[in-house]
Amino acid sequence: MANDMKLCVSLDLPTAKENLALVEQIKDFDVWLKVGFRSYIRDGKAFLEDLKAINPNFKIFLDLKLYDIPNTMADAAEEIANFGLVDMFNVHASAGVKAMSTVMDRIKDIPNKPLVLAVTALTSFDNDSFKAVYNEDIASKATQFAIDTHTSGIDGVVCSAFESKDIKTNTSKEFITLCPGIRPFGEDAGDQQRVADIPFAKENLVDFIVVGRPIYKASNPKEVVEKILQKI
Repeated sequence: MANDMKLCVSLDLPTAKENLALVEQIKDFDVWLKVGFRSYIRDGKAFLEDLKAINPNFKIFLDLKLYDIPNTMADAAEEIANFGLVDMFNVHASAGVKAMSTVMDRIKDIPNKPLVLAVTALTSFDNDSFKAVYNEDIASKATQFAIDTHTSGIDGVVCSAFESKDIKTNTSKEFITLCPGIRPFGEDAGDQQRVADIPFAKENLVDFIVVGRPIYKASNPKEVVEKILQKI
C-alpha cells in the first residue's frame, strides 16, 4: 500500500447539507471520506447512508477515536463493523494493548470488517504539550504506541507525517499510516502543530493523507481535489 497514497477528505462543515453538497462535487473521484465527531454526533448513521447513496464506491473513515475500558470499546467496534457502511474506524492507542486486542478479537469474524487504526499522538500537540500529558517525547512515544498497536493486530495508526517512516521501520511496511495535518499547497496550519505537504508525506511513506480546510474552504473544492490527486 505504501506507494498508493490515498486522499481522505474531512467532512467537518457546520451542517449535513453543506457536507453532502461538498461530496456531490467530488463524487467522481477515488477518495475516502472522513466523518468525525461533529458530523457523526449531529447526523448519525443516516449521514453515512446518505454518503453511500451519492456514490456506493466511496470509502468511509469513521473518526471517533474510541477510548474506554476494553469491553466497552469492543462493544462499540462491533456496532460500527455491523453497520456495513464503514470501511475504517479508529481507537486510541493510549487505551493499551489489552483494549486494542479485545477490539480486534471481537470483530474478527464479521464479514468485510473495516480496517482499524489507533491514534498515537494528536497532530494538535507540540512536543511540550505532549510531554506534559505522557511524560515522553512525541517521537519515541508515538513509535512505542505504534509497536503496541501492531502487536495488538490493528491495521495501522493515525500519526503525523513526521513519525510515519520511523513507525513503518519499527513495525512493517504494510502497517498503515494515516496522517492528518496535511497542507497540500503550504496553506496555513490553523490549530495543527505538526503539518506537512504532499511531497514530504510521500517521502515518509504515508498511506492516507487527510485534508479538510484546504478543500472545503476553497471556492472550487473539486478543482483542489483534482490537483491533490495529481500531486499524489
